[in-house]
Amino acid sequence: MIDGFSQRTPQQALAALLERHPPQRLLLVGTRFPALEAFVQAHPQVDIAQAEPGLLPKELAAQRFDLALLVDCLEHLPKRDGLQLLGGIRNLNASRVAVLADMNACGWQETDFFALAMQVNEKFQRDDQVLSLFTYDLREYKQVPDWLNAKFWANPQNFGKYWW
Repeated sequence: MIDGFSQRTPQQALAALLERHPPQRLLLVGTRFPALEAFVQAHPQVDIAQAEPGLLPKELAAQRFDLALLVDCLEHLPKRDGLQLLGGIRNLNASRVAVLADMNACGWQETDFFALAMQVNEKFQRDDQVLSLFTYDLREYKQVPDWLNAKFWANPQNFGKYWW
């Protein structure tokens, strides 16, 4: 959990996220932002699909994306609809998800994001507004346990040979 506020701006954090894991296919739910525009200019081959806050249109709901960004989205939805949208995107549409949300405006708690296996990366404060950046990455969700290997099997010579 993050205790203090980031020295970066939300735009800088989103730009760093896009550069760290540059997507070929990106789903944006909400509004476009300057860091995304700069990323698109530097990477014109990126395919961006954009949707308004709410249920995804059928043509987008049936697709898979490298990264899904929700920016200025949850603040415009009832909590139940936001949970369904975020959970659906995480489960079906993208293995990496990032959400930039104003916790006071959307009425969510950090535990709501934790329940969706998301982690808080950074918090930003400007005057009275506090924004939080939450991320989910399927590849980092759970580490392989150290007991899952041949050493701990009853018959280690059979590890990986038979499927029952």
